[in-house]
Amino acid sequence: MDFWQLKIFMKVVDCKSFSKAAESVLLSQPTISSHVKDLEEHFGCRLINRLSKTAEPTKAGELLYSYGSSMTELETEAETAMADFLGLKKGTLTIGGSTMPGGYILPGIIGKFSIKYPDIKTRLLTFDSEEIIDMTLAGNIEAGVVGAKPNDKLLDSTFLMKDEMKLIVPAGHRWVGKKSITFEELRQEPFILREPGSGTLKSISASLLKRDYRIGDLKAVAEMGSSQSVIQGIKCSAGVSILSTLAVEDDLDAARLFALDIEGVELTRDFWLIVHSRRTLSPLCSAFTDFINSEIIQTGK
Repeated sequence: MDFWQLKIFMKVVDCKSFSKAAESVLLSQPTISSHVKDLEEHFGCRLINRLSKTAEPTKAGELLYSYGSSMTELETEAETAMADFLGLKKGTLTIGGSTMPGGYILPGIIGKFSIKYPDIKTRLLTFDSEEIIDMTLAGNIEAGVVGAKPNDKLLDSTFLMKDEMKLIVPAGHRWVGKKSITFEELRQEPFILREPGSGTLKSISASLLKRDYRIGDLKAVAEMGSSQSVIQGIKCSAGVSILSTLAVEDDLDAARLFALDIEGVELTRDFWLIVHSRRTLSPLCSAFTDFINSEIIQTGK
């Protein structure tokens, strides 16, 4: 049995797709299919059910996947032990962040991390929270930072930091100068939503529900896929929105945008560091999570 072919097979199962598996390991789809076929010929049985819309393992495939998981974990443990013994911290680490952490928090953390570990190259992928969670579960990234704590038992979540959100309006808006407005006033105002799957949207919804308010009560005029898109929409007077103050710090200082509270609504959320609970972290990821724990979480910086 070829161990590389086993890893390819497991990647297809994790991604539930030959094409997505090919993208994640930078190979062509025919090459991925060929590796899985060779593995099936070695064992003399079908490992992947190709009749469904997604690539699902057969019963034989499920059995092989369970042994493959043990083998890859043992491989990682061996690499970790040898790297720790030799004091090696070198290579490329791939992590992910949802829109806010990926755009405004992780770059600064990576900068400090790179100073301490100059031989580690960090690759940062930015998607919405649900995609970062899925990528962590699939093994496409080793660690991620998201704006909503996952419920999945296969993920270990560590509190990273709190984030303050505010109602953001453009310069010249009639609410400029006010400290707060009521939810009833907000309901009458055109509002820009983030896309489904966004940690920001989930946090806003959770904050409103604590006061028996709902996202659906707002006068939504647009749905946008990033904080930057929302910011531009506010500046162009398409509507108002609720954003992290980190995302609009420069615009607030320059008086291009203004921040208000919503009376009775606590607009804070938590950012979480997530890793797969059943996978042994690589030496690089261990160094990164230890760095965050000592430099960010414990000190509160």
